[in-house]
Amino acid sequence: MPFNESTAQRIREFFLKNNTDFYEKKMFSGVCFMVDDKMCCGTHIDKETEQDYLLCRIGEEAYASALEMDNVIPMEFTGKPMKGYVFVLENGHSRAKDLDYWLGLCLKFNPLAKASKKK
Repeated sequence: MPFNESTAQRIREFFLKNNTDFYEKKMFSGVCFMVDDKMCCGTHIDKETEQDYLLCRIGEEAYASALEMDNVIPMEFTGKPMKGYVFVLENGHSRAKDLDYWLGLCLKFNPLAKASKKK
């Protein structure tokens, strides 16, 4: 599962700096970061563009305004967008302040997010 290890490390450092308890899980063709047993964010390399995507679970309230921003696209794997989830393209998370912004949105939404059913 291809993902940018540098981006993953930057995410780890953000969570550690913010005293966030997290773990990593391979999914969505990359690595996702789980907070409170819920998917919070992740990173993977897009197969078509080979671009480093930051996956952000920000909720439906922030979703529409996020899509109006540069370097943000809907998260799609099956041709249907997943509401509340966006991909931030490489140019939108390469600077530390941009990554902090997106990860902050993810953490803000996390307490409201529903956990997946246990198998």
